[in-house]
Amino acid sequence: MQAILIYVDLTLAVLTLVAAPLAGVKASRLWLYVLAGLAAGRLLVAVLLLVTGGLLLADTRLSVQVPLAVLPAAWAAWRASRTAAHVAAAGSVLAVWWLLAPFAPQDTPLVLAGSAAALAAIAGLSIAVGRWRESRTRLSRLPWLTTAFLLVPATTLALAGQANASAPGHDHGGSGQLSVDQLTGPREQKPDVRVALTAARTQVRLASGATVDGLSFNGTSPGPEIRVRKGQLLEVTLVNTNVEEGVTVHWHGVDVPNAEDGVPGVTQNAVPPGGRHVYRFIPNRAGTFWYHTHRDGLLNVKKGLFGALIVEDGPASGELERTVFTHAWPGSGGDVTALDRDDRPATQAAEAGQNVRLRAINSSEEAQQIRVSGTPFHVAAIDGNPVEGATPLEPGTTLTLAAGGRYDVTFTMPAGPVTAALASTSLTFGQGGAAPEGDGGQFDPLTYGSGSPPAAEAYQRTYDLRLDDGFGFSQGRLGYVSSLINGRLYPAVPSLQVTRGDRVRVRIASRSIINHPFHLHGHRVRVLSRNGEPATGSPWWTDTLNVGRGELYEIEFVADNPGIWMDHCHNFQHGANGMIMHLAYTGVTTPFTDFPE
Repeated sequence: MQAILIYVDLTLAVLTLVAAPLAGVKASRLWLYVLAGLAAGRLLVAVLLLVTGGLLLADTRLSVQVPLAVLPAAWAAWRASRTAAHVAAAGSVLAVWWLLAPFAPQDTPLVLAGSAAALAAIAGLSIAVGRWRESRTRLSRLPWLTTAFLLVPATTLALAGQANASAPGHDHGGSGQLSVDQLTGPREQKPDVRVALTAARTQVRLASGATVDGLSFNGTSPGPEIRVRKGQLLEVTLVNTNVEEGVTVHWHGVDVPNAEDGVPGVTQNAVPPGGRHVYRFIPNRAGTFWYHTHRDGLLNVKKGLFGALIVEDGPASGELERTVFTHAWPGSGGDVTALDRDDRPATQAAEAGQNVRLRAINSSEEAQQIRVSGTPFHVAAIDGNPVEGATPLEPGTTLTLAAGGRYDVTFTMPAGPVTAALASTSLTFGQGGAAPEGDGGQFDPLTYGSGSPPAAEAYQRTYDLRLDDGFGFSQGRLGYVSSLINGRLYPAVPSLQVTRGDRVRVRIASRSIINHPFHLHGHRVRVLSRNGEPATGSPWWTDTLNVGRGELYEIEFVADNPGIWMDHCHNFQHGANGMIMHLAYTGVTTPFTDFPE
């Protein structure tokens, strides 16, 4: 419902931009009543957002936007005059402006004071210009009111640009006694598994025969699957052959030491053509993970610089395993969605009675819908975290896989086929064609499985994040983006400051019309609630949380991995736009300064 309310509010805002100039120019009761009605509609939407979604979805609407729209419009409708009409029109447009140009919560008093001053100036100027025009001079007929009003957005954008330009790339707490490049994996210990990854430009051929001017690790994309047991030391040597932008490797979902995280500008410099870099770490959790470049991820992950990392808990179980990526390859007519490189239906041999584990990884920018049909199945793990008390799901149940997220799906092979289907392609286990689709509904990890509630302990840190669409500056560029965090874009988004050992609670509210898959490096988080509804199933541990339109999530984690960590939207377009912040531990600094995308 919250998503619908956000769309309704945007519609009312657009109508307000049409009605406000007419109300200001005509100053008739009809148009003033229209303006008051639109303001009342926005008030109702804000109240419904508060009731159904919580304060984070409605706070700036209730504190700034609604008062600016409602109070002047009500006054003008009650006592119509040209000056009242001018103030009502200006207040309504200002209310829309603060919807389109979100601001930091701490700036609310300044925004209110500035808006009140602007309306007072409009009122005074309206009276003065009205008297001045009685002289009928040519100068008096210039658009003084419009010019004065435009100073508000101009001033807002100028201040936002200055704040972005002067912001540090990654602020940190304390005096910086510990540098990121000291937080490495074991350097002297002999590795248990050694792997070399060579990045190079290549032609990637899809199953349909279409080719992509892509990138590869070791000549293949997806790159080679890396397997290691929990507790083993993994050493990976990255070599860049000819990728001009540079390359790093980020180990998505693995809580590596900070220096091994593969984020240019934060934990290392990007590896240039002809260069190399060695990563060393010991995975401490078994599960399905993946690796990808973090340099120019918007283009270079899409082109193929990614692969699977499987951490095993012990000897092979004997079940049939298949790892697939849901990936959107760049095509001449738009993205081509595939399972690995299969952009048309594919098959996997499997015998009746065989236990199967499908490891699904979403390497594309958008959430992907996977429907599993042909047999009951279990979701055995989410983002590499085992699900407690997993129960059978009906054939045809649809799984929403966040960008960067993973599901382990397990089932016993029936006599007939089992199909995992995307909208445009599918993978069928067994013979006889695709399984009948069925309709098992939508999988919900909030209530799936069983387990104990979180411990009732105090939090040392609590943060609120508001995700918005609007105008903002990032890296000196102005744009209208779906990428603001508390009214800011990187590098002006303040870091989440923590001290080692802190229990941290974060509330994330999306006031956007776009999904935002939020990914915290170096830590896994536990989902406590969604839209006020507590998590009642298995403890929902995740590292990539899809925050949908109008959704409010409450999560917690323990700050147990010192460093400076990226916390960002895993839609790489949003990250490139500036939807990036950092989790910064007290006393940790970094010598790297490059842009971390």
